[in-house]
Amino acid sequence: MAEAVRSLERTFELLEHLADAGGEMALSELTEVSGLPMPTIYRLMRTLVNRGYVRQEPSKRYALGPRLIRLGEGASRLLGSWARPALTRLVDEVGETANMAVLEGDEAVYVAQVPSRHSMRMFTEVGRRVLPHCTGVGKALLAQLPEQRAREILGRTGMPAHTPHTFTDPDALVAELARIRERGYAVDDEEQEIGVRCVAVPLPGAPTLTALSVSGPSARMTHETVAEVVPIMREVAARFARELDPAAP
Repeated sequence: MAEAVRSLERTFELLEHLADAGGEMALSELTEVSGLPMPTIYRLMRTLVNRGYVRQEPSKRYALGPRLIRLGEGASRLLGSWARPALTRLVDEVGETANMAVLEGDEAVYVAQVPSRHSMRMFTEVGRRVLPHCTGVGKALLAQLPEQRAREILGRTGMPAHTPHTFTDPDALVAELARIRERGYAVDDEEQEIGVRCVAVPLPGAPTLTALSVSGPSARMTHETVAEVVPIMREVAARFARELDPAAP
């Protein structure tokens, strides 16, 4: 029984190594990062390939397989349900609409929302997909990626202007992503919609790239308000991350 549990732990560790490496690794690379014997890795990977959770490319490199998509979609829906108490805390403390979004492919997808109690409030449908270059959550998600991957997404999706404030130059946005990583939060300063300001923070340690945001009318969400809101958002995000993974440091 103990050996079966250990094999299961090793299998999940290999999948996580693949995910951390962008979804694809060679057997020798897996051996190096895992510290496991190559025959053990080969046996476990063959099992995953046979089950569809990993595929082997013509180059013999291993890549995450299509059967994981169904698991990921189900987990994303659950993640949105689990987030509601955290988002409710944000609404209670900040007073504006709180959202959570994840990166799926090249788009940010809203998976949860708790609306503000103000009569004038922001509303985004759960399930809505948006390009990441012009939203607070989108930029907070892009900032968690290596620069080259962020540039690849921008190249595939383009950077259409929604307002005069939208970033449309990849180099300018990449520079902004560096500032976001440094300060720990992103701001949509009327870049998606005139009259709306949004602030977003990454969710540390989430199983997929995730961000929390608070959005409201610019008249209420002033730059001074953003500075006051960010520490509250970071605390809520950190607490929610601990709830998701109590074993994390």
